[in-house]
Amino acid sequence: MNTDVAPRLGGWQQTWRLVAAAALGIPFWISTGAALPRGCATGTCSWLVTGDPLVALGCLTALLWRRRFPLTVALAVAVASGASTLAVGAALLALCSISTRRRPAEIGVVALVYVAASQLALVLYPIESPPGSLWFQLALPALSAGIAVAIGVAIGAGRGEMRSLRERAESAEREQTARAEQARALERNRIAREMHDVLAHRISLVAMQAGVLDHRRNLTTDENSTLIRGIADGSHQALEELRDVLGVLRADPGSPEPPQPSLDRIPELVADARTSGLDVTLTTTVTGKPSDVVGRTCYRVVQEGLTNAAKHAPGAPVHITVEGTAGDALRASVHNSPAATTSRPPASGFGLPGLAERVTLAGGELSHHPTPDGGYVLTAHLPWPTWPNHDHDHDHDHEKRS
Repeated sequence: MNTDVAPRLGGWQQTWRLVAAAALGIPFWISTGAALPRGCATGTCSWLVTGDPLVALGCLTALLWRRRFPLTVALAVAVASGASTLAVGAALLALCSISTRRRPAEIGVVALVYVAASQLALVLYPIESPPGSLWFQLALPALSAGIAVAIGVAIGAGRGEMRSLRERAESAEREQTARAEQARALERNRIAREMHDVLAHRISLVAMQAGVLDHRRNLTTDENSTLIRGIADGSHQALEELRDVLGVLRADPGSPEPPQPSLDRIPELVADARTSGLDVTLTTTVTGKPSDVVGRTCYRVVQEGLTNAAKHAPGAPVHITVEGTAGDALRASVHNSPAATTSRPPASGFGLPGLAERVTLAGGELSHHPTPDGGYVLTAHLPWPTWPNHDHDHDHDHEKRS
């Protein structure tokens, strides 16, 4: 299937091609003038000096439109080359250009016209030829036409190959983008499923505490204050969860989810990794208790880091650091040493894009890159604001009541 479309030429690309075509015609023009007998007719010599260059100039000008009207321009220049030896270069460029389309019928017609027109020079210029030189007179233009056709076909094949490679690369990029988008969408759905039960639980607690206030009129002032603060805290946390889940549809509402991960369950995660054979060390310096969203996201960061370490650096020591303070930020880092065997870093999978989506929804930043020692590090920076929820007062009241 010949669908080759020549790329548009810039000013310099067009200029050097025309100059090369003109330079290619000069040897033919000079050899013709040298072969003319002494004392040739005035009209013949005058045409060689004036008419021949003018026709060649017209052919070079017509070549500017060879990509818009390829067959018409090629035929016109091939015919005109019979009246101008200086235009032979332009005719060969036109033949080469149309050969890049790789259409045998067009190439054959233009090549035949060019070879036939070359015989007109014998009529126009009275050059004495030895007997039996007809084959040589046909072979020379046929050979030059064959070279031009071969060059043009090779250029056209190269363009087709480049276009095919570019289309495959673009198709692969589109597929990669689509898979990455699908991975992000699946991760959003997973986040929605995880948050659904937490959000429902918080709203249920708020409703229960409000119902107690409505039905029990004999509560003390301290008990009323405790319930009111509990409603305020629960409402604020529910709104925080709701901001993250808005706009995300639940993919499979009938599928039960496992217990919600949290910051407190990271030691369990590390213990499971050690049981599976990983050499893991955990350093935790966390002051306070972050929100469920932040804690759950931190858990997923550590989980993804351990998964990638087990997959891409089996047997390598892994060091996990979790640190943070309320009012500042929570930082989680998973660093694995170089693997015993060479493996590619986990940049081509879809766990990291999904994790990046999760961290972004939590308002944080995720980074991952190879380390100078040949290992790999995954780091998350999660915001940990301080909410005016009176946690200390609430715990103090609880201790008094107990």
